[in-house]
Amino acid sequence: MEPYALVPSIKNISHKTSDNFFLIAGPCAIESEAMAMEIAEKIRKITADLRIPYIFKGSYRKANRSSIHSFTGIGDEKALKILRKVSETFDMPVTTDIHTDEEAAIAAEYVDILQIPAFLCRQTSLIAASANTGKIVNIKKGQFMSPESMVHAVQKVRECNNPKVLLTERGTTFGYQDLVVDYRGIPVMKSFGVPVIMDCTHSLQQPNQPSGVTGGKPGLITTIAKAAIAVGVDGIFLETHPNPSQAKSDAANMLPLDQLELLLTKLTAIRQAVI
Repeated sequence: MEPYALVPSIKNISHKTSDNFFLIAGPCAIESEAMAMEIAEKIRKITADLRIPYIFKGSYRKANRSSIHSFTGIGDEKALKILRKVSETFDMPVTTDIHTDEEAAIAAEYVDILQIPAFLCRQTSLIAASANTGKIVNIKKGQFMSPESMVHAVQKVRECNNPKVLLTERGTTFGYQDLVVDYRGIPVMKSFGVPVIMDCTHSLQQPNQPSGVTGGKPGLITTIAKAAIAVGVDGIFLETHPNPSQAKSDAANMLPLDQLELLLTKLTAIRQAVI
């Protein structure tokens, strides 16, 4: 299958006809219906104007937390129904991450793309359960994995008779509590015949801080994104919020929503310069 046929479109603007990257963006976690709808509406307008195919992202449950006291969600069914409403209201695809085999079939009833978290990218049963739903499967490269090794994750999806797989780069562990992005990994993973995405927010995380709350360097989101587009990445993943400091999850990493349009405008210009 032609890899870019997997990329969902908004208002018939496909990856090919727009000659642009696609965007996966939204809040780290679904906090409320009003917040999700506000973010989706604003990003939809920006991306439609810039001819960027857009997929709304929001975690319905946060399972990987630094502290047992961290926010995990507003309730699975409630959050999944909000994701479905976003999709139906704005006529666009949505995605969420899952953590167990059982979640795959449940979430697949509400979303278009199932996201496999980086820490679980070697979890064979989870990947197989996701692939068997027939949905697109987006696998994040583990912080502990080489780009070359992700071919095995791709093969697991394909061997379940599902050719619809995406890979997302999110940095590699470098020393303690820090990540680094090796941009050589993007062409390596593209050689597997799948669209490759750059996660511009989680690649800047600084996990396991003494406070028990993950830190980050959101001031470098633009740097990571611009370099990824220049290297030839197919999609950009980032988390955004109207007021990141008040977000219930990953407050230290998200891009303020009012800064998104300028960033996407710059990225679109870079994309046009390098294609």
